[in-house]
Amino acid sequence: QVQLVESGGGLVQPGGSLRLSCAASGFTFSSYAMSWYRQAPGKERELVARITSDSSTLYGDSVKGRFTISRDNAKNTVDLQMNSLKPEDTAVYYCKATYFVLNYWGQGTQVTVSS
Repeated sequence: QVQLVESGGGLVQPGGSLRLSCAASGFTFSSYAMSWYRQAPGKERELVARITSDSSTLYGDSVKGRFTISRDNAKNTVDLQMNSLKPEDTAVYYCKATYFVLNYWGQGTQVTVSS
């Protein structure tokens, strides 16, 4: 069955860095666009970054220049390198796989930016 398992979340101080990883299985990973979303308490889920099957990327305005998404089709993983973290980056981060109308979500990983 389809599985998306996020890892790498945790507590980090403002200005610090974290690298999230999403391990995928159960589908043809290389054919899917992969995205990272986040949801903070009381807020709607928002797109953080997206990488297509041909590795084109797109970023949310609030993370441009600070976050980098990448994928490894040999390992079936998609990573999110997060630098210069701010308290407002605190949220649960979710991995999403998309192929036309098919969408799969991971269970999420908590990122907390606080001193």
